[in-house]
Formats: sequence, C-alpha cells, structure tokens
Amino acid sequence: MSLLVVGLSHRSAPVSVLERASLSADAQLKLVQDTVAAEPAAEAAVLATCNRIELYADVDKFHAGVAELSTLLAQHSGVGLEELTPHLYVHYEDRAVHHLFSVACGLDSMVVGEGQILGQIKDSLARAQDLHTAGRLLNDLFQQALRVGKRAHHETGIDRAGQSLVTFGLEQLSAGADVQQWARGKKALVIGAGSMSSLAAATLARAGITEIVVANRTFERAERLAQILSEGDDTDVLARAVPMDSVPGELTRADVAVSCTGATGLVLTADAVAATLEGRTGEPAAARVAGGPADEAGATGVRDGRPSAETPLPGAGTAAGGDENCPLDLSSVSSVPSGFSVMGEAAVAGLDAATLEQHGAWAAGGTAVERTREPGRPGPEADAELITALAATATRSGRIPERRRPEPVAEVPRPQPVLFLLDLAMPRDVDAAVHRLAGVRLVDIESLADASADAPMAADVDMVRRIVADEVAAFGAAQRAAHITPTVVALRSMAAEVVAGEIARLEGRLPGLDDKHRAEITQTVKRVVDKLLHAPTVRVKQLAAEPGGAGYADALRTLFDLDQETVASVSRAGNSTEKNRGPA
Repeated sequence: MSLLVVGLSHRSAPVSVLERASLSADAQLKLVQDTVAAEPAAEAAVLATCNRIELYADVDKFHAGVAELSTLLAQHSGVGLEELTPHLYVHYEDRAVHHLFSVACGLDSMVVGEGQILGQIKDSLARAQDLHTAGRLLNDLFQQALRVGKRAHHETGIDRAGQSLVTFGLEQLSAGADVQQWARGKKALVIGAGSMSSLAAATLARAGITEIVVANRTFERAERLAQILSEGDDTDVLARAVPMDSVPGELTRADVAVSCTGATGLVLTADAVAATLEGRTGEPAAARVAGGPADEAGATGVRDGRPSAETPLPGAGTAAGGDENCPLDLSSVSSVPSGFSVMGEAAVAGLDAATLEQHGAWAAGGTAVERTREPGRPGPEADAELITALAATATRSGRIPERRRPEPVAEVPRPQPVLFLLDLAMPRDVDAAVHRLAGVRLVDIESLADASADAPMAADVDMVRRIVADEVAAFGAAQRAAHITPTVVALRSMAAEVVAGEIARLEGRLPGLDDKHRAEITQTVKRVVDKLLHAPTVRVKQLAAEPGGAGYADALRTLFDLDQETVASVSRAGNSTEKNRGPA
C-alpha cells in the first residue's frame, strides 16, 4: 500500500486561503483525471468540502507523489504553489488511513462530531468510481471509512460533542438563545438547493420557521426541495420556490437567510443588504454602520469595548489631571490605552529620547529641558536604558498610581438585528462587509471557525479515537494480507496445472483406466496438493498481515518460481472488479 493524501483544511489554512482554493465540481473532476494521468499515481479521489480540500492517491513514489499532487492542487485551485505550500499537510500509508478515518468520524471537522462529512465522503467515492479512478485501494479505503464513521456514531456519543455545521450556525445566529424559540414565527430564505442548503432548510423547518422560500439557479431543483419541505410529516412549514432574480425582493420579507451555492462570486453584496435594511427601517444604510467581526470599530470607534485608533483618546491635547504644562504633544500619542494617565509608562513607550527627557523632568517636578536631537544621534532603539529610566521616573512621580488601572469605556450599544444571515458557502456568498452593518447578524465560515475553536470536547471523543486506532490497524492488516492474495492464487493455479498435467500423463500410460478409477485418482492427487499447500498459504497470509510482512509475497514467488506476469494479471483482475463496486 502506498496511500498518499495531500490537502489543506480549516486547521492548516486561514479561511481566506481556503476560499480562494475552493474547487468547483468541474475542477474536482479535472483534478482527479489529471492526477491518474500523472506518472506517480495509479488511483485518485478528491474530498472537497466547505472547510477542506484533500487529494488521495495510490502512488509508487513518495517524494515524486507529494510534488505532483501539490502542483496539481495549486494548478486547479488557482492559488500559487509557493503561497499554497505552507498550508498543505501530507499523510502517507497508515497515517493517511488514520486521517481519513478521523475525518469520517467528525474528529477533524470544524464542529466536532458532525455527521454530514459521511455523505461528502460517499459522494467523493462515487465520483471516483464514475471516472474509473478508484481501484482496489481507494475503494477499500473509502468504504471502510464510511463504516468506521457509522460505527463511531452508533457506538459512542460523539454526536453530543457537536452538531452539524447548519445547527451550529443557527446557534450562533440566535446568540445563545434556544434555537426553536428564536426561530418560531420567523420567515426564511434559502439560497441554493444542494445538499447543504437542503439540510439547512430541513433544520429550519424542524426549528419552527413558519415559511421557507427556496431560490436556486435551476428552478426545478428549488421546486423539488420546496415540495419535499411542504410534504414533510414532522413539520407544517409553508414552502415555495422562486427564481434567483427574486432574491432581492424576498430578502426584504425574510427574517433569516441561509446561502450555500456554488457561485464563484458574491450572491449578496453589502449594498444589496444595506438596501434591504434601508427598506425595512427607513434609515439610510450609511448611518447604520457599526461594529462587527470584520470591523468592530466602524463608525462608532469601538472595537471589543476598546477605542479604535480613530477615536479621540480621553485627555488628548491636555495633560492628565488638568496639567497644562506637559511638553508632550498628546494628540500624536495614538498608542495610549484608554484610562491610563499620560504620565504613565504606556504613554512614553516608543517616544524618542529627547522628548522623554523633557517628559521625565516635568513628571519629576522639574522644568522641561529644551533639547534638540544632534545630527547622527541614535534613535530610541539605541536609547533603551534612557527610555526605561525616564519611564520609571514618570511611574515613580507619585501622581498617577490611582490611574494605572484602565477605566471602563462605555460601549456603544449595537441595535438588535432585524436580519439574520448564515453563509455556509466556500467561497463566500455574502460580502464580508455586511458584518459592519448594524441591524444585521452575519455568521459565515470564518466566524464559525472562531466560535468552534472554543467549543468543549466531549469525553466520547476519546472513545472514537480508540475506535479509529483499532480500525486503522485492522485495515492495514487486511491490506497487507490482500497484497499477498494474488501470489497465493497464482500458486494454487500453478498447482492445479501440475495436477492436470500429471493426470493427463497417467491416462497416456494407462489407457484402459475406467472413469471411476480415473476420478478417484484425480481426487486423491488434488487432496494431497491441497494439504501440502494449506498450512504454508494460511501461515503466509498471517505473516503478511503483520507490520513488515510485505516481503513474504516476494519469498513465496521466489520459492515456487511463480511467473510475475501471472501474479500481476490476478491483481489487475481484482482491481477491475473493485472499480465497479458502489459506495457502502
């Protein structure tokens, strides 16, 4: 087995890189085809989701395989190889198996334990089978990954460790409130009709949304999804389909909008969302700009409760405590944290030595020192000791201890949102600038990644990891045993030919032998051969299944002088059968 995986995910790359490297459906097909056409790879499959792109291949050379797969990923993603390489990870043989099994169990997902990845792995295998790029190795690998993922969800409580990306996104939209209470009575717009959008629509319907409008470029698919939602037994949601050009109008009616399309450009621009808000509130959108994850400062000048660089600092232009004789130009000191005295250590950090000398003398109660910098005088970096001493002087002045702790800064309240947007697409469907619009709460892949980083891990994760470890060992043993199977089959075929030849020779020597005796002799010879081969073939399979057992196949071929082409033909026949197997 020479399994190699090269990829990038939310764990190795920022969302901005993942967004640029995302592959369309056509690009995925072309990538797989180009991979098997490359010299090092015999089989290939690509696993592409909203937060990962991974290329799996059976290669005959490790270093050449890594170089080729990395180059192909860069070419088809459109991200330069030099930029992409720092974010790529590589797994080989057992480590590659362990990685895919962990992915299938949801251990590597943005939301730990989510089960949607199983459907994406199944789709990946189906595409490779349709293209005839999945042979014995990848068929076995992906189908076993599906079984491992199902086992993990069945035997453990991994589902409690996290939810699907959709459910997690809705929890972020509701800002910690009960999702069903938050959703009750709201109207939703779902943009897209693929698997993720369908899951989002079904989740919204179960949460208590009263009306769902589905928009899709292919209107028939939108109609089909709307019909499924309307006919569902577990919900009474009203669902209808609209063409994509109706999205702006429907957005003015919706309380919640979920978008997950395969579009390469933005589906909802900041201007479109701002126009929707203006229509709802009657206020100009520009006057409603406020803090958000993309730019918490905005027009309010507040970022996470702290003033932004554009916000005038308390006391700027005058000395703290009302002193008017401070020699510093406080309006230029943009690094002073709010609530600190301008006489404190933070106020003087980074200023040049000449100014600091003046400040130190003033803080100590003396007079300002008039001094200009001589030509060639070293800058602040060279005056580290002087700067430290002056800062200490300012700190010891006795006039600022009660002001050393930051004073609380009043945070400008953000208006309650009137529109909730959930963007599950990669690349993004909704302009990131929407984060800055007051009255909107936008949750996208990037904010989901930040939120999930702090999510607690369930104890069941350890159980799943043990399952993965056991299954990796079992898969490796099965693959090593399967590696020797063509050799064993070739050995038994050779034995059968020897028996047939000897029986034919016996008939030539004993032409009068009747059928009954001929059959008895033939059966006896076959039993003798089978008994002689049984113990060696069983034992060699056991030995080959152990780590380092690959050499037993070579030993068997050498000892019995087996034809290499015969063994290869058996292996090719097995691979041909595997390529036609469907996903588990």
